[in-house]
Amino acid sequence: MDSEGPDLDLRKLRYFVTVAEHRHFGRAAAELFITQPVLSRQIKAFEQELGCSLLVRTTRSVQLTAAGERLREEGRSVLAAVTAAVRRVQDADRGVRRLVVAFSPGLSVSDALRAFTARHPGVETDVVPTRWWDQDAPLRDGRAQVGYLRRPFDESGLHTVPIGHEPRVVCVPVSHPLAGRRDVTSADLDGERMLDARRTTSMEEKFELIAAGHGIALMPLSAARAYSRPDLALLPVTDFPGTETCLAVFPDRRDKLLRDFLEIATATLRS
Repeated sequence: MDSEGPDLDLRKLRYFVTVAEHRHFGRAAAELFITQPVLSRQIKAFEQELGCSLLVRTTRSVQLTAAGERLREEGRSVLAAVTAAVRRVQDADRGVRRLVVAFSPGLSVSDALRAFTARHPGVETDVVPTRWWDQDAPLRDGRAQVGYLRRPFDESGLHTVPIGHEPRVVCVPVSHPLAGRRDVTSADLDGERMLDARRTTSMEEKFELIAAGHGIALMPLSAARAYSRPDLALLPVTDFPGTETCLAVFPDRRDKLLRDFLEIATATLRS
């Protein structure tokens, strides 16, 4: 018996993650530029290689098993890390210096990047958006060297620099009974259905669910404003604590380029 387990086929993993995101073989096949029968065969072969069922197929939908849900999360990180590793190899071959910054939804790091580029014009910069529930993931899998994030997140092993605070608001449909209020308290939200961040894969999906009446959500003001839409109302929650923003980096990766960015970003973002 092979104690190391099966080798992970990255092509099949990408196929599976695409199906898991779309919950539909036809749409996934179109995105991957392959036929639906080929995609279906590849997913079945992937399940056989892993020795577990990943999907529950019905005539109308595709649902994920518990193993499939786990692999969707793990698979996205694996594919992103592989892409980042390939880019680092290519950068090394071309002699390119690059700084990549991860940022939480709604936070803007552009001013800091412009100020950094003005001092280091020979360094290429890039950004990576994070997800609500694993903001530190791009730092841990190597996609980014520094993060502009909101607490709370897993800070283990990370050096953090506090930047500021922002209030949280509740987002409700304009038809909601609270929508006409200037502000609310946490008691006003008792009994309301709150959307779980893990249920949604993007901010757009979260706001679409709120507008459709599936629930309401607490979120930082900057994130809510970044996706402002006329069918939603934003209400300050007067007795709810705000969120703290900070820069995060692994201490052992604080080379001079990264130290310069932290210095520039701290001054720029705090102002």
